[in-house]
Parts: sequence; C-alpha cells; structure tokens
Amino acid sequence: MISIEHILGDLAAVEHKGQLAAFATAGCWTVSAVAFTEAARRMGSLPLNVVRLAMALGLFVVFEGLVRGAPLPLDASAHNWFWLSLSGLVGFTLGDLCLFRAFVVIGPRLSLLMLSLVPVMAALAGWVVLGEELSLYSIAGMALTVGGVAWVILERRTPGLSPVAHVSAAGVLLALGAAAGQAGGLILSKIGMSDGYDAFASTQIRTTVGLAGFVAVLFIDGAWLRLATAVRSRAGMAYAALGACFGPFLGVSLSLVAIKYTEVGIAATIIALVPVLVIPVVIVVYGEKVSPRAIFGALLALAGVALLYR
Repeated sequence: MISIEHILGDLAAVEHKGQLAAFATAGCWTVSAVAFTEAARRMGSLPLNVVRLAMALGLFVVFEGLVRGAPLPLDASAHNWFWLSLSGLVGFTLGDLCLFRAFVVIGPRLSLLMLSLVPVMAALAGWVVLGEELSLYSIAGMALTVGGVAWVILERRTPGLSPVAHVSAAGVLLALGAAAGQAGGLILSKIGMSDGYDAFASTQIRTTVGLAGFVAVLFIDGAWLRLATAVRSRAGMAYAALGACFGPFLGVSLSLVAIKYTEVGIAATIIALVPVLVIPVVIVVYGEKVSPRAIFGALLALAGVALLYR
C-alpha cells in the first residue's frame, strides 16, 4: 500500500524528514488557524469542533480508501487503538476544550503564550517517557524558537478574538492544560505508532475518538440546538471545511509523520512556528501592521529552527 510517508521518503533526505514534516504541519496549521477564526465567528467554538472533526473524518475515509485500500483503520492493533485513542481524548477533546475556554477567560494572547511551552513540555516528556535525548544545537534551537514565538505573541494581536482586562489563576491553568494536552497528545501518539503504524491511519483513530469526546460534551452541555443553528451558516461551513482539510486532516497527520522521524521536542518546536508564519497572512487578509519588534521575533524563531536542521 502507498502512503504519504513513502512519498516524503522519496522527496526528502531521511535525516530531515521529520523536520520537513513538522514545518509542513506549521504551514497547514497557519491556514487552518485563519479558517477556524472565521468559522468560529459564525458557528461558535463547540459546534465548530464537532463539525471540523466530522469533516476531517470524512476526508480520512475517502483518502484511506483510495491510498491504502482500507477506508477504516481495521488493520490497527489493540496497542495502536489504545494509545492513539487516549491521544485523541487528551490532544483533541481535553486540550481543545481547555484552549477555547482559556481564550474566553484570559484572552488569546496569554493563552497562546502558554501554548509556546508545548515544545518544552514535549521535550521533557520525550526524555522521561521515551528516552529521547537532545543535542546542544537542538536545545539552543528550541530556546531561540520558543523565545522568538513568545516575542511575536506578546507583540501582535490575534484577529477575531478580544483580549481580556484581567488574568485569573483558573485561566492560566486552563491554558497550561491546553499546552499539556497538545504535548501529551504527541507523546501518546508516538507510543501508539511505535510499531511503525501509518501516521494518517493513526490520525484517523485520534479523530474518531476526539469526535466521540466532543459529542459527549454536546450531550452534557445540551448544545444540540447550537450545532443545528451553526451548520446552517454556509460561510461558516465553508471556512470549517477549509480548516478541517489543513488542520485535523493534513496538519495533524503530518505532525505524526514528524514525531515518527524526529524527537518529539524538535517537532513540537517547529510546529510552534504558527504565530510567526501567520504574520504575512494577517497582513494580507486583515490588513494588520507588523512592528519591527514582531519581525525581529520572527527572525529569531526562524534562526532557532535553522539550528534544529543541523
């Protein structure tokens, strides 16, 4: 069976395959970030999470049927299902619930700043749980990248999301929970793919379980009417479809390719470039002005990524 990983292997040097996949992930998530911002304005965060994962699951069924000849991951072992399902709940359901709530409580800027800790959390967890070690170049590159990303986040505003006037301990904990969810999702995914299982099929399992988690939240929250109203928005559904393609489908799958071929901390650091890569997009789409300070932070982050390719 053909897989995207085999294609990547033909196109890129093996020693940099993970880093290239991580950079491609950041590019995909840049597109999905803008698309989901527009979709959330029209649909609300909880309905959007359900819709985007449902759309991504449909894409996986079609893609896996055409490419792998199996629309469902029936070839996955019990090991794959257990760890990848856990990863879906931790990374998709719990992590995203914490993140969207943190946006409301403490605002997007501080929430995204907390998310810049994902590479540090992932590197530490990779060292403790997986025994991954980082070179001095890698550690220096991670420090530069995280510092540059944090600088950019503190400088620029996120379109479509209003800042808040106060900082609460609960909001900070929610944002840290979102960061831990993302880092934990990557670690659990790497364990789930430790037998070499396909990254796209792995993401299909994660998406299925993550969607089930959000459906359970819908039942608890009684938000079915909000979902029914949300899907009537043609513009919202169009943006959600674009985000689903570049987010849960392509982006998350490529992130699993990345952690399969390089250390989790390195992959998470490159993926964290989204706030930097989104700068030219918001200049064009939203007409935002970017200060020299933000540009310096972006260059600092890119310099750090360059060290991760050594």
